Amino acid sequence: MSVADVGTDPASAGGGASPALESDGREGDAAGLGVVLSGPLDEWVAGLREAGPSAQAAGLLGGMDLAQLSARGRIDALVVLEQHLSWLQAKQVEVLAAVAAHTDTPEEMILAAGGKLDDVFAADWDAAVEEVACALRLANQTAARRLEAATLLAARHETTTGLLAAGQISYIQAQTLAEQLRVVDDSVAAQVEQVMAAKMPTQAAGQTRAALRQEVQRADPEGAERRHQQRVRDRRVLHHPDEDGMALFGAVLPAQQAALMEQAVDSRAQDYAEDGRSLEQKRVDALFDLVVNQPGAVGGSGAEAGAGRACGAGRAGVVVQVTVPFDILVGNEDGPAELKGYGPITASQARELAFAPGTIWRRLLTAPETGLLIKTDPTTYRPTVETERHVIARDQYCAFPSCRMPAHRCDLDHVRPFNHRHPERGGQTVPDNLQPLCRRHHRLKTHHPGWKVTRDAHTGTTTWTSPTGHAYTNTPPVYRE
Repeated sequence: MSVADVGTDPASAGGGASPALESDGREGDAAGLGVVLSGPLDEWVAGLREAGPSAQAAGLLGGMDLAQLSARGRIDALVVLEQHLSWLQAKQVEVLAAVAAHTDTPEEMILAAGGKLDDVFAADWDAAVEEVACALRLANQTAARRLEAATLLAARHETTTGLLAAGQISYIQAQTLAEQLRVVDDSVAAQVEQVMAAKMPTQAAGQTRAALRQEVQRADPEGAERRHQQRVRDRRVLHHPDEDGMALFGAVLPAQQAALMEQAVDSRAQDYAEDGRSLEQKRVDALFDLVVNQPGAVGGSGAEAGAGRACGAGRAGVVVQVTVPFDILVGNEDGPAELKGYGPITASQARELAFAPGTIWRRLLTAPETGLLIKTDPTTYRPTVETERHVIARDQYCAFPSCRMPAHRCDLDHVRPFNHRHPERGGQTVPDNLQPLCRRHHRLKTHHPGWKVTRDAHTGTTTWTSPTGHAYTNTPPVYRE
């Protein structure tokens, strides 16, 4: 195969000369393999950077020999790859918008269910979210966000989508613009987008986000005030797991309140003695004291001091659930434990919680061959407290593949429906037939005719079949591996 002037299409890439290439005759040239340059590789990469992304250039990128690039050439190659990632993400936006536009209507869902589907449920349901979440292995919230951003970009922001396809901005910038302009009408959105289109190609994502906030407030000051008051009503506490047994705890609250809180934390931190802690460590300990300990109960803070006052004076009563193998608990082995609502923690953290004053222990049994929790309970429709505790500890999260809702905030669902007239015939209320489902996915399983679920009693794996016929699996954690 002979290759000449292959690489970019000026019409599709916004202009620019195409670098001249030639083939060395080896198989695979069509995919860009075995292609050699008629000039230095640095010049070729610089030309691709100038020309912008295209399908032809994308096919040649796999043949780049990075060893032939100078330090300058590697930076150009990095930019070229980022441009093509943006180009591919623009294509993904098109596909996502099409998926969102062609989901079943409420009328079609009700018809598929034989007229038995709750019309309120059908009208509120976005059937595309779960399919995209499972297919791309995303959280439901992330999938919903991508679908919404794609729909907005395709419908209202042709200019921004064009910049993304040309590799001039990142997907994060395009998504941010779509989300921040979602709350304004079409005319304001077009006005702000016109301003931002000239700025975004030279901005980092954080600069784009800040500039958008400013432009939206300038274009729609009254709307900005209304939205702020709504966000005040929506204020909430956040708690996210972090690495190495740590967690992020905070709140979404009015900015002026956050400023006052920061001053209070700094003031408390300054009162601590010079004991080797850094300023940031003192600030974290001050926040912990201000939230957990009553005024006057602070005599120093930190992990050691906090553990010593777990049930002491000035501390509000709390319930913390940890699941840990017994031999790890007593120190015969080291391994992970499971902190409810967080995930895996170290053996030392588990022992600190387990042996704190006032701790209550409850025994849970595991099957030696699988490591899964096991339990046998009566066949009644409502699970006993012990059975409920067992299923929550076993599965930890919603049993839908893409969902991370903690099990203690979920409904307990019968995988095989409970037979109210003849419980002995199936659908019994035993752990093998119970699964935690968040309210959204409980409604999905109960009401949506296209989604089906089965559970393997031996492995605990649930298999969900979607309306498109694709199968997605979810497996509960194994406590001993």
